Amino acid sequence: MTALLELTDLGFAWPGQPELLDIPHFQLAPGETLFLKGPSGSGKTTLLGLLGGVQTPGRGRVRLLGEDLGSLSAGARDRFRVEHTGYIFQQFNLLPFLSVRENVELPCRFSRLRRTRASQRHGGVARAAEALLTHLGLPEGMLERRADSLSIGQQQRVAAARALIGQPELVIADEPTSALDADTREAFLRLLFAECREAGASLLFVSHDRSLAGLFDRDLSLSDLNRASQPMER
Repeated sequence: MTALLELTDLGFAWPGQPELLDIPHFQLAPGETLFLKGPSGSGKTTLLGLLGGVQTPGRGRVRLLGEDLGSLSAGARDRFRVEHTGYIFQQFNLLPFLSVRENVELPCRFSRLRRTRASQRHGGVARAAEALLTHLGLPEGMLERRADSLSIGQQQRVAAARALIGQPELVIADEPTSALDADTREAFLRLLFAECREAGASLLFVSHDRSLAGLFDRDLSLSDLNRASQPMER
């Protein structure tokens, strides 16, 4: 099976610093759920920036859907990212002055592909947003509420719906359950898995909470992938 995401001889260093990432090879399969663990300072955030094309590698390749992200211009990387990748951030990064519905619909405003997919699957972008929020357990009647009026758990569901709308092939979640209790974390993850399966999306879930690893198809430690010296992990 062709990999959805593939890293080959990836190397990255910040200016004036020793190499932070040295990853010979890594693949994520279509539809796979992967738990990637690593302590603070291990390079997780930098790796996510490379996967999204926010940064480009010093050497090697990051391929998503067969496209070498490093070969694209900055503008082309931005367009490719919004069309094919959904993000759930640790702090959720909702726009507080927008409604729940408007936050969820944002990717479809910037991506014609995701707008088309949402319309084809649900009959319209607004219907797609409502369906995702319902499936993810947000109470009815909250679509027009401002994002800054939501609880942490509600914000989490809105952020997940925003990442999933328009069926991006890759969903990246960066510590999105760190503020939740154990029972709520597991319940949310099972909802997220179900939506990813429905959308046909792969899930790369980055966390230091090893108790969640058994819920995923596969779990990896960044230190096992990364050959670069990591003094903070020793």
